[in-house]
Amino acid sequence: MASCHSPFWAFSKPDKQTRPKFLTIRSSKWFIMFVVAFAAGTDIFMYGLIVPVTPTALKERVGLPDSKLQSWTSILLALYSAALLASAPVVGYIADRAESRRWPLLFGLVALAAATALLCVGTNIALWITGRVFQGVAAAIVWTAGLALMVDTVGKEDLGQAIGYVGMAISLGTLGGPLLGGVVYQSGGYYAVFGLAFGLIGIDILLRLLLIEKRHAVQWLALEMKPEETGEENILGEEGVAVPSSLGIEATNQTPPSPLPSRGAFARLAILLSSPRLVVAVWGYFIIALILTSFDSVLPLFVHETFGWSQSGQGLIFIPLMVPHGLDPVTGWIIDRFPKTIRYFTAAAFLASVPVMVLLRLVTENSMQQKILLCALLALVGLCFAVAMPPLVAEVFFAVQEKEDDAPGIFGRGGAMALAFGLSNMGFAAGSLIGPFFAGFIRQTAGWGTMGWGLGLIAGSTAVPTLLFLGGWILRKPGVDAVQVRDSTG
Repeated sequence: MASCHSPFWAFSKPDKQTRPKFLTIRSSKWFIMFVVAFAAGTDIFMYGLIVPVTPTALKERVGLPDSKLQSWTSILLALYSAALLASAPVVGYIADRAESRRWPLLFGLVALAAATALLCVGTNIALWITGRVFQGVAAAIVWTAGLALMVDTVGKEDLGQAIGYVGMAISLGTLGGPLLGGVVYQSGGYYAVFGLAFGLIGIDILLRLLLIEKRHAVQWLALEMKPEETGEENILGEEGVAVPSSLGIEATNQTPPSPLPSRGAFARLAILLSSPRLVVAVWGYFIIALILTSFDSVLPLFVHETFGWSQSGQGLIFIPLMVPHGLDPVTGWIIDRFPKTIRYFTAAAFLASVPVMVLLRLVTENSMQQKILLCALLALVGLCFAVAMPPLVAEVFFAVQEKEDDAPGIFGRGGAMALAFGLSNMGFAAGSLIGPFFAGFIRQTAGWGTMGWGLGLIAGSTAVPTLLFLGGWILRKPGVDAVQVRDSTG
């Protein structure tokens, strides 16, 4: 507990006697959403920023021969996904048990800064390996603890739209990282790239230190509101303080009247994996990551061989694929207003992507019409997954909430929201790890057209479980007795 004289940026939980400056803004829903979105976008931006720098740096600074540049570039990309895959569930479990979501986020920032510093000074391959691993760990922390913090803040009413903004930030970071990295490297040199990186990290540090979680701000905000005058329902906030429902404190953050059971990591994991809704959401996230990262490995080489495009063209071809993700908040808004459409939205998006990816086989020669066709098809692929992604991430929250509603306190103290998002990030990381190798192998052995319908087949088959299980089993009666569900979970 910080003393009453602690500065407003103190890491620990604020003292009840000292109201932090600008509390209302720093704990507001939109500021926290912005911080989480900025953190996620910055993280993926850092990942892509050094992509154009890596081959030259490995040759000139590390001293690798030309024959090993391609293999080590691929290995370093894979290490990021492997670190994300391994650390996501651990981060999720720790974030659930931590008193504050901000602590893990700050630690993630330290990992990201360390990764950037190692890559900046890296003159041997061990430093590059360590830096990429740290980047993966930082991503696991931001995407897991950050999404859990956002859920704590916005609640279920605006969750889809909030996730859409995070998805849009990730898309902008994915697109902007390689583009700005190449431009800055060409005009300013190697250290200019990392100067940009450290500048963004500095802004991220400021935002994360300013942030105050709503669960901690409620002790002051509750005193400034009079729910008995507004007629609002009181809910039980942190440390048993009754607060107005308009403050947005969700049931997952309330202190229950009786002690919660102790649950270990494996017990919480087993309960989560018993939810078909969560398993299907993770699987859908895995498929989206697999398909999108498949293009990372095959698209630059394809446009180089087919159209003769140089590195700039190979980078710009990803714009049609990423721009539709600017519609992520629109998709999120729709599923917030019409939550029963979540299964149909997602299944339709996966099905619609099938003919689009099959039609990629029509792009075979160097002509303006075929260049336009390729860009249009890539834009449609991006649109399909811009529609599918927010419902899948939101479903993770609803799956955990369903378990809590059926058996309150089933996950023990702290719940399992961050762990659930850790599982979804594991799915994304696994897809990112497999996708480039999967698509590259098919294209090399069977050709571009076969790769297209192969990816389409995977997407089409995913539409079936999403239709059946997203939002709950499609044949389940609305009035099912929750007691039966509790009995089935023990």
